[in-house]
Amino acid sequence: MNISERTENYLRQIREEKKDSFDAFYTILLEYNKKYNLTSITEARDVLYKHFLDSAMGESLFPLSARVLEVGSGAGFPSLVLKLLRPDLRFTLTDSVGKKCEFLQAACSALSLSEMQVIHARVEDLARTKEHREKYDAVCARAVAPMNTLAEYCLPFVRVGGKFIAYKSGDEEEINAGKHAISLLGGKIVGLHAFELPEGYGKRILAEIEKVRPTPPQYPRGNGKERKNPL
Repeated sequence: MNISERTENYLRQIREEKKDSFDAFYTILLEYNKKYNLTSITEARDVLYKHFLDSAMGESLFPLSARVLEVGSGAGFPSLVLKLLRPDLRFTLTDSVGKKCEFLQAACSALSLSEMQVIHARVEDLARTKEHREKYDAVCARAVAPMNTLAEYCLPFVRVGGKFIAYKSGDEEEINAGKHAISLLGGKIVGLHAFELPEGYGKRILAEIEKVRPTPPQYPRGNGKERKNPL
């Protein structure tokens, strides 16, 4: 299935096959956005393309029945979209902001989503716990940080043989700038999947990174070093 066919397939699911679920998601997003300012993108057409479709485009990269952790879940993109499309996926959603976690809990409940855990924590701390370090089949993140910083947040959670899937803008230079960090943290880029959202909504890249060896124990460094002094 080529990019155009995949795009049409996801739009059909969002607009037709799973319309009730996506309409319910949009309704609760708008409701909580009035209180918590979850996203500046609120017009129905913008949400359809920039949030729903963009999130859906990475669906095929996630293994069957994968245990997935999302870093910086925010308003639930891509995690909630992926769960609506792929009920087999089991998610742990993380955010350092309590109000966003409250929204995620409410959305999971309203959408009747099972096997969804929401954790209010800083990922730098969570990645050092035995329960979560290198325990996930896949880790994903969207609109969280530049690639070199993002790799340090995400790769410590991925088991060897698992995947880190980064939703990025169309700027391949940013991904290239993160190659040193990815390698140092035990990852290897195995695919850069470029696509363009319809109607001029922008170019995007899905970076598919395989975990090929354990992350050195000193990472993530914590205390804001991931952002202040990227690898």
